[in-house]
Amino acid sequence: MTVKVKKDQQEVLLEVKNLVKHFPIRQGIIFTKQVGAVQAVDDISFNVHKGETLGLVGESGCGKTTTGRLILRLLEATSGEIYFDGKNIPALPKDEMRELRKEMQIIFQDPYGSLNPRMTVGDIIGEPLHIHKLARGPEKEKRVRELLEVVGLNAFHARRFPHEFSGGQRQRIGIARALAVNPRLIIADEPVSALDVSIQAQVINLLEDLQEEYGLTYLFIAHDLSVVKHISDRVAVMYLGKIVELTGKDELYRNPKHPYTQALLSAIPEADPTIKKERILLRGDVPSPINPPKGCRFHTRCPKAMDICRVEEPEFVDTGDGHFVACHLVPAANEGKKLA
Repeated sequence: MTVKVKKDQQEVLLEVKNLVKHFPIRQGIIFTKQVGAVQAVDDISFNVHKGETLGLVGESGCGKTTTGRLILRLLEATSGEIYFDGKNIPALPKDEMRELRKEMQIIFQDPYGSLNPRMTVGDIIGEPLHIHKLARGPEKEKRVRELLEVVGLNAFHARRFPHEFSGGQRQRIGIARALAVNPRLIIADEPVSALDVSIQAQVINLLEDLQEEYGLTYLFIAHDLSVVKHISDRVAVMYLGKIVELTGKDELYRNPKHPYTQALLSAIPEADPTIKKERILLRGDVPSPINPPKGCRFHTRCPKAMDICRVEEPEFVDTGDGHFVACHLVPAANEGKKLA
């Protein structure tokens, strides 16, 4: 499955082709053998342009976080290609990969577990500067103070420990650490899901301001489509290891074409209580990634499933203007429009 993004003036920074990650399931103590595999990510392709934010959304367990870690090579891919500025990440030797890590950083989901409780904030933010030999001594301390002020904290916070901060402040520290090496791409792995709603807005605004100031590119991973709406330029929807829909933010929220995307959008609450929205309820649980359904992986819960959905996997096709969908219903709808 190869996805071609509509050509425009933007330059592609990250290109993912046919990415697969299967975690083997082994049985036995002394003599082990593989008896199955968890198909966490199964043949996905997408591009991220320089300076844009691509939102990657879906239910828990769909493979979003695994995708982000594969891009950073924190996990090794089973197969597929990942190109960052033309460099094939899985094929890079260790020394070149170490050098490339300055260009790609991550903001972790848990602001409590992602910071070492035995290190001061100054040491946490300064560690990447030391590892990559970018600054030491007074120069490093000055850079740490600058980063703290950039993310809305005070310079004297560098002497404190993580337990002395709130969740929102800790996430700001994580953002400062990611910015320390001047990266071009940041994987934001559900950076606001563990925060209060009011704090979520502050962190989202901070990320947008930093993107504008430093020309950053984001892959923003989340399960909340209402959060993704405010920060993303394009949105990719994942279900059980597959990308089922990918298009611009405005197009997705105005005209969702995949039944799964429609169900996710119907769950977003409206601020106006007078607006009545029809809720699409999905029956049943998400199938196991160890033994995913044949055909379309969503057919076991899809209210519009047809016989073909149970036997044939839909192609990921462009329905026009860069709106990609993997659904058997979409080609039929397009033919109807052409006839009309």
